Amino acid sequence: QVTLVESGGRLVPAGDSLRLSCEASGRTFSSYVMGWFRQAPGKEREFVAAINRSGGGTYYSDSVKGRFAISRDNVKNTLYLQMNSLKAEDTAVYYCAASSSPWYGSGSSSRYARAYDTWGQGSQVTISS
Repeated sequence: QVTLVESGGRLVPAGDSLRLSCEASGRTFSSYVMGWFRQAPGKEREFVAAINRSGGGTYYSDSVKGRFAISRDNVKNTLYLQMNSLKAEDTAVYYCAASSSPWYGSGSSSRYARAYDTWGQGSQVTISS
């Protein structure tokens, strides 16, 4: 079992950038596909981005493609989400998650929350307009 702890969330103005981190401990971090999800008040949890075990493959939701970048450091056991050109609608609690499932092709199957075994506690990101 891996334990995940997110950090980096805070209040920033629209148009700014922010980087979230997710530190993993326990089982080997590099054995997991990793993902970021978010949940805004009154809305369902939404897929944001995912990355394969080596870091060489990524997949994004249409709503963040071109603005957000997911990356990982398998030596530091840390997952990152670089968020640029932030909008008010990006306001949400952001969660990182670990999946033992295979990574197929483009990684589109990584967008399903049911594929993930372990979740962090979340980090609040608030964008002021």
